[in-house]
Amino acid sequence: MTMLNVQGLGVSIGPISPLTGVSFELERGEIIGIVGESGSGKSITAMSIMGLLPLIGGRIDHGSVLFDGIELTQLSENEYRKLRGGRIGLITQNPMTSLDPLKKIGPQVDAVSLLHLGLDNAGAKARTIELLGDLRIPEPASIYHLYPHQMSGGMKQRIVIAMALAADPDLLIADEPTTALDVTVQAQIIRLLNDLVRQRDLSLVFITHDMSVVAQACDKVMVMYAGTAVERGPVQDIFDNPQHPYTKALIGCIPHGLSKSVRLKGIEGTVPGVAQYPPGCRFHPRCVIAEDICKKTVPIFSAGGKRAAACHFALEAGQ
Repeated sequence: MTMLNVQGLGVSIGPISPLTGVSFELERGEIIGIVGESGSGKSITAMSIMGLLPLIGGRIDHGSVLFDGIELTQLSENEYRKLRGGRIGLITQNPMTSLDPLKKIGPQVDAVSLLHLGLDNAGAKARTIELLGDLRIPEPASIYHLYPHQMSGGMKQRIVIAMALAADPDLLIADEPTTALDVTVQAQIIRLLNDLVRQRDLSLVFITHDMSVVAQACDKVMVMYAGTAVERGPVQDIFDNPQHPYTKALIGCIPHGLSKSVRLKGIEGTVPGVAQYPPGCRFHPRCVIAEDICKKTVPIFSAGGKRAAACHFALEAGQ
């Protein structure tokens, strides 16, 4: 069952267009990774789905966003509020700043159940404590009464996840939920999110800049660069045979081995700003195989079953 179907998504903020031509589908019980460097358009994509673009003066001016058959681009703000935080949950990027430091943990999670499920105070508290236990937080009844500053970063991230789950959503959007955590805690959170998707039959959009996280967490992936999608497909297929030079370069940045002789790789150059997107393929100034056609003509997605890449020269296996 298709839970989320995004087709030809385009966004404008004033005279600029930070997002163009983004398309992907997500089934129930599936995890899609949206990956790319900072400035690629990942968070703008999430804000488009959540209906939060007006907060930054933006709007969707092209395309469709279907959530469980509901066209989100046609909803009023009041209609959106019933879905946002309810059927669509958001796990924010930085747990350190996502929680109110002046309020105890419990009431902050309770607020979601009170608003979207109509529970009374006792029912909301019972649900919160149950959720905290489900998220493997020790002594949840005691944690309920703590303030955020009394908890570790990993614990705070679990609380933020509890807030996203409190209204029993069908879709979760996780905006780089492991960025502020150390590697050990990051692995725990990834495992926890995977378990939640399987146990609750959720759909999860996992936004990250780290291809190694995609390999651990996701069923399929959409690679973004400079406000557009450049490749999408099943995770294993993408890693086995990347078709776009940018995807290949991102995978090449993953460290391998601990030897002193192993050198970390990077991608020369930077993602262009919105006002400096180049003509043709937006990646061509940094691409090692770019030719004249790349500088003039926008590539279209190749058709290849579940695989698709927007490159004039799809890479062959082994290149």
